[in-house]
Amino acid sequence: MSITVRAAAKINLHLGVGRAREDGFHPLDTVYQAIGIHDDLTLTAAEGLSLDTLVADHIDPAGVPSGADNIVLRAARLLAQHAGRPAAGAFEVRKDIPVAGGMAGGSADAAAALVACDRLWDLETPDDVLLALAAELGSDIPFSLVGGTARGVGRGEVVTPVDDRGSWWWVAVPSPEGLSTPMVYRHFDTLRPDATEVPASAEPLLAALATGEPLQLARALHNDLQEPAIDLRPELGDLIVRGESEGALRGLVSGSGPTVVFLCDSADGARATAVGLAGAGHDVVLTATGPVAGAHVLA
Repeated sequence: MSITVRAAAKINLHLGVGRAREDGFHPLDTVYQAIGIHDDLTLTAAEGLSLDTLVADHIDPAGVPSGADNIVLRAARLLAQHAGRPAAGAFEVRKDIPVAGGMAGGSADAAAALVACDRLWDLETPDDVLLALAAELGSDIPFSLVGGTARGVGRGEVVTPVDDRGSWWWVAVPSPEGLSTPMVYRHFDTLRPDATEVPASAEPLLAALATGEPLQLARALHNDLQEPAIDLRPELGDLIVRGESEGALRGLVSGSGPTVVFLCDSADGARATAVGLAGAGHDVVLTATGPVAGAHVLA
């Protein structure tokens, strides 16, 4: 017996970051969107617990965490512990989401693992329990379960779906070299010692999203981690300028980076921007639409 679950990459349309709390976490007000770049996870019944990862050509296999600390195996063990049963199964993950790219690829895999284990083990875990377990594993994982477009508060783990009837076209340019999320947050603290406790509100972004107009959304895109990411990796700023010169409405660092995403006005606009960026020497340029579903069973 086996089951395959697909989980999508996320981008942050808005990422407001507040001053670090006493526990070290930063309060967030963010709007996530799941876009059509996916990882597929297959779980097959087995006596032990194992993981095999296959990566797309644009991903460096060395960047994928291996061993017992891999988040897929951690997710399986956590759900098994909750259910009071052994953690058993053979996982195969086919990765297309950039690693350490600010698109929550690891979170997508963890969400897919929770769904796959729940279905294969016939647990029928309530949604609220799966979301709580996901939040234990990582701040982005609850959204990876929910998908679509959603607002996240707290550490980003408390998610509320947003009514998003738009069809948005994106171009994503991953970097061959990842960027550490903790490093970007530390640099944010250095650059913004005066950051307020309350993060920048997502309300303006939500209002723009409700219009369904790409230009309105482009104007409202916001990421408080973009400045520290570009300060650490200045070429990301150059990439944003180039993508906008190729016709994108707006370029934005995705989450903590280093992937840069570009909002375009149409499918034709996305293709033209992608062709222009490829012609400028960027070897990997991905086009995708959003929003798409969260972790869901394929077969």
